[in-house]
Formats: sequence, C-alpha cells, structure tokens
Amino acid sequence: MVSLSDGRPRRPVRPRLSVSRPSRGHRVFQAVNGLILTGVVAVTLYPFVNIVARSFSAEDRIRAGQVNLLPEGFNLTTYKIVLKDGMFWRNYGNTVLYTVVATAIAMVLTTCYAYVLAKPQLKGRGALVGVAVFTMFFSGGLIPNYVLITSLGMKNTLWAMVIPNAISVFNLLVMKAFFESLPTELEEAAQIDGLSTYGILLRIVLPLSKAVIATMVLFYSVSFWNSWFGAFLYLDRAEEMPVTVYLRNLIAGATGGENAGADLEQLTQVAANIQSVTIVLTALPILLVYPFVQRYFVSGVTLGAVKG
Repeated sequence: MVSLSDGRPRRPVRPRLSVSRPSRGHRVFQAVNGLILTGVVAVTLYPFVNIVARSFSAEDRIRAGQVNLLPEGFNLTTYKIVLKDGMFWRNYGNTVLYTVVATAIAMVLTTCYAYVLAKPQLKGRGALVGVAVFTMFFSGGLIPNYVLITSLGMKNTLWAMVIPNAISVFNLLVMKAFFESLPTELEEAAQIDGLSTYGILLRIVLPLSKAVIATMVLFYSVSFWNSWFGAFLYLDRAEEMPVTVYLRNLIAGATGGENAGADLEQLTQVAANIQSVTIVLTALPILLVYPFVQRYFVSGVTLGAVKG
C-alpha cells in the first residue's frame, strides 16, 4: 500500500464498474410486451372468473345477464343439490380411480416404448415408429372398437376406461425426443459398471427425466379426468360412471334434480347455473394439482421438443 506525503496510507483505487442502462427501445419493448401479456392473461382468465361468478349467482340475475366478474344474489342451491347426492361422490371416486390407474399404466407403456424407440441401433426401429405415427391419422372406427372391447370382455370393467387410450402418440414422440437428447456416455458408463438395460432405465434415465415425466403425467391425467365418451360407450351401470358422465347427464336432464330431493324452485335455480357449477367442480382438482407440476411443464415440453 502506497503512503501519502504525510505518512498516511493511500487506499487503492478500485475501478468503477460501468452499468449500462437499457436503451429507450428496450424499455419500450418491455412496456409493450408487459401490456400484451397482461391482456392475454385477462382474456384467458375472464371466462373462467365469469363461470365461477355464475355458479354462485341467483337464477334471476343469471337470466337477466347481470353477472360479470362477481356473483350477484349469492346462491349455493346448485352446489348443495349436487354435493348432497351420493351418486355424485360415487362417480367422483370412480373418476379418481380411473385417472390414477390409467395414468400409471399409460406412463409405464409410454416410457418403455419411447425408451426403445430412442435407440438408433434397434432393428426395425423405423417400422415401430411408423406403426405409432400411423395410429395418429387412422383408427379402426367407433363400431370396430366397440366390438373389440366387448369381445375381449372388458365392457363394464375398469379396463374399458384404461386400455383403449393407454398410449398417446404425441406424448410418445415427446418422450422419445427427450430420451434421444440424453448423453449416450452415461448409459455406456453404466453398462461398464454392470447395469442391465432395466437398471439403466430405472437408475440413470428416469432420475434425469423428472421434467418430461411430470409433464406427461399432467397431460395424461387431464385427458383421463375429462374423458367421458368411453364411459358413455362401454359402461352401463350408473354407479360405475365417472363424474364427467354424471355431470353431463345432469346438464342434459337425464338424472334430474329430483334424485337429490329438489323442489320446483330449486330445479329452476339448478337449470340456470348447472353448467357453471359442473365446469367448476370438474376443473377444480386439476387446478389444485397443476401448481405442483407447473415448474416442470415448460422444461419438459421444450427439452422433449423436436429440434431442427
């Protein structure tokens, strides 16, 4: 340290770091981008907020078109009628069971299929990819599928809801692209250490694939949760139906509010906002689950995307 003439030590001069201010064009871009994204969020949220408000509003206010973002004439009649019905809870439990089992089976099959297709040395790989892609554009048709499910003895069983849509080709191709992006050196090192093919998949590949797995679980669970047409075709007993069919029948008037002990005034209220209530009750579980997997969503889709 250098001393001054009077003997005091001179402090070293530290170079000043120049912080470049964003240009005017960049600030304008940020402002315009923020306004556009805010508008997109508002346009996206408005219909759902309106649906929620209608589900809690009175029948006369709904028919008069007075409900916008806040409930008018707060009313819980439809929620009470639906939630008091034992069949609703039975069908809700069926939906949870179908979704969990179907998602688990779909993830096992899709992961194994995608992992195999990601191996360029696999003989017949092109044919296997072609078979999968072919099913994206062509299917056997509604009647042949119904005959097949019936002949296999799966009608009125859990498997009629699980097996027919066990593999989504879109999800399969996304996982295939993700597995192809993993370094091959990791698997080669694992092979040298004595791991088998299944050991490599379970102990090396899957721990590195949490993002894409969480994304696929979200895709499959939403698909199976909202599915109702398969149950409408293959299930005959009301106690085996998922909640989507229950709510669909409630909207169509097939089950009717009388089953829940509703009088004429209550039925009028139910008819006014039953669609809003059913949308809220169906979407609520997915909305509660989504925040826990949202952080994996973008990375899972982009990492598994087809890159040019």
